[in-house]
Amino acid sequence: MITLTLVRGQHAGPVGAPESTIALDYDQRTRSRLRARLDDGREAALDVARGGVLREGDLLYSGEGLVICVRAALELVSAVYCDDPLAMARLCYHLGNRHVALEIGAGRVAYQADHVLDELVRGLSLEPVRENAPFQPEGGAYGHHHGQGGHGHGH
Repeated sequence: MITLTLVRGQHAGPVGAPESTIALDYDQRTRSRLRARLDDGREAALDVARGGVLREGDLLYSGEGLVICVRAALELVSAVYCDDPLAMARLCYHLGNRHVALEIGAGRVAYQADHVLDELVRGLSLEPVRENAPFQPEGGAYGHHHGQGGHGHGH
């Protein structure tokens, strides 16, 4: 089994070409330890620092020098499409007030599918649409970054 222990962000500079890819859903990308299969079928164990979230394009490294690229797997999300900026702001406010991870784009907001949240959306006169799509929510204003240097946090 391949053990992946080091994460390098997609914007960290040039590296060798990845040998394989690994598709992980959002919940898997928030975990520091898990077992999964690479897209080529090989088994892998992820053992990375806690507190980060893997993003599409991040690179994982093994002690043997293998480079594996992270892909955001397809998963069930609820998406809301709306051209009214005020309605979208209200939607983001109410979902954010519930600490829901949101993927925000031009005229589109998505969250992990949840029937209770779908009802909240309908209560705002908007209509959620279920989709199978990669889910890549906002990292947050105080998001943590990958890397080995820097400062520590007491949380």
